[in-house]
Amino acid sequence: MSKMVKAGLTFFVLLLIAQPLFAEIRLPAIVSSNMVLQRNTTVRLWGWAEVNEKITIETSWSRDKIETWAEDNGQWSVSVETTGSKSPQNISIRSNQSDISLDNILFGEVWLCSGQSNMELPLRGYRGEPVFGSNMAVAKSNNPNLRLFTVERAGSKTKLDEIGKHISWQQASPESVSGFSAVAYFFGQQLQEILDVPVGLIHSSCGASSIEAWMSEEALVGLKKVDLTDVDISRNANHIPSALFNAMINPLVPYTIKGVLWYQGEGNMTEPEMYKKLFPAMVKDWRDRWGLGNFPFYFTQIAPFIYGGNEAFQSVQNSAFFREAQLQCLDLIPDSGIAITIDIGDDYCIHPPEKKEVADRLLFNALNQTYGYTSVDHASPIFVSRSIKNGGIVLRFKNAETGLYSFEGLKGFEIAGADKVFYPATAKIINSNEVFVKSDEITEPVAVRYAWRNWTVGTLYDINLLPASSFRTDMWDDATMKKMEGN
Repeated sequence: MSKMVKAGLTFFVLLLIAQPLFAEIRLPAIVSSNMVLQRNTTVRLWGWAEVNEKITIETSWSRDKIETWAEDNGQWSVSVETTGSKSPQNISIRSNQSDISLDNILFGEVWLCSGQSNMELPLRGYRGEPVFGSNMAVAKSNNPNLRLFTVERAGSKTKLDEIGKHISWQQASPESVSGFSAVAYFFGQQLQEILDVPVGLIHSSCGASSIEAWMSEEALVGLKKVDLTDVDISRNANHIPSALFNAMINPLVPYTIKGVLWYQGEGNMTEPEMYKKLFPAMVKDWRDRWGLGNFPFYFTQIAPFIYGGNEAFQSVQNSAFFREAQLQCLDLIPDSGIAITIDIGDDYCIHPPEKKEVADRLLFNALNQTYGYTSVDHASPIFVSRSIKNGGIVLRFKNAETGLYSFEGLKGFEIAGADKVFYPATAKIINSNEVFVKSDEITEPVAVRYAWRNWTVGTLYDINLLPASSFRTDMWDDATMKKMEGN
């Protein structure tokens, strides 16, 4: 090759390198036509362009133009005030090299829905695993005021600025909702109907994922070591620390949301004490990154399931310890709420089909705590104290001011004396809002446990049929269970 040809190639390569990184305006996938922007607030619009490129933004709801310039890294970002209008809106974004029009935009309530397979479970169900009521829900799903956006499974060793595979904003219809998260859809469909405003649902979940995968590397400092140097990110990203956060959550920031629905836990079931550190740390980190204050964070307690056996009692193989940890997270996470599912599990299917009931209980939290529907009950009964009486134990609960209820009598209660051996016990509701527990085997009772098994069916509710979680009145780490005939 001659020196002249080599010189020409070198010049051509240098010329390519010198070209602007972003010749035209590029928007993140989440910012597009048909999107829902959080109403009556300040939202962020952002993207990329040529360095120092001037960007002009005009909206259909404001006479004022917004002007900004791309920074040295090519990024630009602006704040935009939204209104409470229910009419479709549009946005024009222009530069010297671009003229982008975003149409059919709505102002409403935007919720991010994340977690593992019970959040991911589509309305049509999995093979051999139904979602009760799905067929009618799909048939009645046409709704231009309910919009859906799906982030598809992906992992990354580093934080990404842009989403990979996704299903862009689309209105609810039989075609769009069938493959969308059942819990998210039932929540959003009912919220839209009750508030009579548009609702946008962003679904970003991954089956069999651990919470560590949804946490940033910074949030895991001091909790779990993160070293992805030699990790194959193409396999099992759902268990790689920070991998799902990097690819499926970070690109969504700073899209303005109202709150988060979270359904995850099975992937961390044997680490209840660690989960009480990880979960609050994740929530705080997400809130810090969005910069929207303590936005609502409503989560679902894992449902009973056989988990390979039902004999575990004191071991962390007993998922009751994890359900207890999730319940305790209510006090560790400000502005949070929990949906208890102790009564709607499935012994041999980890994906219970009653997804509308799950969504209802999340919705009750949102209506009461976020939207001011104070007459809507949202809080399940929670054990608070006990006293010895008449050879048994009287249990008292908060969130049971108007009474407790059981369909066909209370089951799943056990009682122990000072020897820490638990026996099956009888239980009944007394004084409308207390439970009396007793066993002829225990003359001097000390402690009670309820539904303290992997697989169990909850029987204790308040009068609005919100179930009490499994609970224990002790904190023993060496309790045992009396083997009874037929037990």
